[in-house]
Amino acid sequence: MYHYDDYDRALVFERVAQFRDQVERFMGGELSEEEFLPLRLQNGLYMQKHAYMLRVAIPYGTLGARQLRTLASIARDYDRGYGHFTTRQNMQFNWIELARVPSILERLAEVEMHAIQTSGNCVRNITTEAFAGVAADELLDPRPLAEILRQWSTINPEFLFLPRKFKIAICSAEQDRAAIMMHDIGLYLYRDADEQMRLRVIVGGGLGRTPILGLQIREGLPWQHLLSYVEAVLRVYNRHGRRDNKYKARIKILVKALGIEAFAEEVEEEWEHLKDGPAQLTDVEYERVASAFVPPAYRLLTDADLDFGTRLSENPAFARWVSRNVQPHKIPGYSSVVLSTKPGISAPPGDVTAEQMEAVADWSEQFGFGEIRIAHEQNIVLPDVPKADLYALWCLACEQGLGCANIGLLTDIIACPGGDFCALANAKSIPIAQAIQARFDDLDYLHDLGEISLNISGCMNACGHHHIGNIGILGVDKNGSEWYQITLGGSQGKNSALGKVIGPSFSAAEVPDVIEGIVATFVRYRESEESFVDTLQRIGLEPFKERVYPKVLEVSA
Repeated sequence: MYHYDDYDRALVFERVAQFRDQVERFMGGELSEEEFLPLRLQNGLYMQKHAYMLRVAIPYGTLGARQLRTLASIARDYDRGYGHFTTRQNMQFNWIELARVPSILERLAEVEMHAIQTSGNCVRNITTEAFAGVAADELLDPRPLAEILRQWSTINPEFLFLPRKFKIAICSAEQDRAAIMMHDIGLYLYRDADEQMRLRVIVGGGLGRTPILGLQIREGLPWQHLLSYVEAVLRVYNRHGRRDNKYKARIKILVKALGIEAFAEEVEEEWEHLKDGPAQLTDVEYERVASAFVPPAYRLLTDADLDFGTRLSENPAFARWVSRNVQPHKIPGYSSVVLSTKPGISAPPGDVTAEQMEAVADWSEQFGFGEIRIAHEQNIVLPDVPKADLYALWCLACEQGLGCANIGLLTDIIACPGGDFCALANAKSIPIAQAIQARFDDLDYLHDLGEISLNISGCMNACGHHHIGNIGILGVDKNGSEWYQITLGGSQGKNSALGKVIGPSFSAAEVPDVIEGIVATFVRYRESEESFVDTLQRIGLEPFKERVYPKVLEVSA
């Protein structure tokens, strides 16, 4: 993984000192709340319902064991003993005292971490998939380019005050596990017929109040032009994006207003002034960064040396966990393991205690090379685990509440913190997630259902990405009461789709019954091993509506 050079280190520590001064001036009355607001936001500090929330950057979802132990110590010393992993591969601490924030940032800086640009109208944390560098279906390792983008975008003065926040994701695998279609810029890295690295550029994606899938504006972009082309897109957005209405300020609104052809023409015209300039990447610069992502010292392992098959046949629970939580690795004898942060009602989705973080850090060293990944789905990944060690790891994960065999299943719920914490939320997310998990607590039944994604957002900002869940739940306000709107048919990946609202919203008490009705409809009409999305596409929304709105349909008939 990448380690800071002298420039990185100096920049981050100077930023800590700068923010310490800003906090002192604000608390001393020298800065107004209006003046302090953009300063704290660009250091990842939000004001929530009950306290400040600090969002810590985890660039492209990669952590070292030492860094995770530091997050655990911050959770224990400055928060309430836990942190929350987000859909953008960051960590949030929900109970932070303002006066202590500079000390937290200093502790982060000591282990090459920060909270810079995790909020504000700027380029946010660069993301990629959690299995980058190890996935069996990977074409190229996207992490060097993700790191180059991180360095280029961090405190880039031209793009610190954009019309609205800006998110970039990069992927290079047969499956798109980075949801690039849902980003302001989505990048797909591949090799052309001549084995040259190329980029497909997608713009204008985003969820929130107006969910839109991104559209392609460039195919076959040489990797050397990554920064100049991204800069051209950002310049067009910075110049034309609306600043009079924050609900219409995202690049997706601009792309829709101009039309994709006109927007692409603007970008190409801007790029003409940039493409052969100082932003053009060189082989030397790429190798400087890529050298930090060389494969670790893998051992030569063969299945013949392992007692793996015996464990699978003797222990059905272990076999079930392997079938859901263990992913193929490009190196024979190794696997990538997903540790579920969705145990059910015992913890909110994405929440991890200090003790669990420390345990995961230990496991990353015991069973791998000291590296941890955070997935878009809010789960934790250990990327390099020998198959011979899977059983021992599973036993330890179960003891720590991280061994639930539900990855990709209905209870692997993506959820924002919702109204329990967020000042923007219209409704709570966590109780809804836990009520659904309590209703569907039979793992055998969940495995029979197969993959179903369920995402929950507490408001239209869509931090839970409800639009791209096979089943999406959105909290809405009705005359001061919390209600929930249901969408069906969303999906992420290369076949991305936005879910469709099935009808009027439901009260919190009704939601588990509604989800049960939706699942029962799927089971009734499913053919063979058909997936939920395939069944929905075949039969349409009407059978699901008939099940969850029987009285409404009777009256209207």
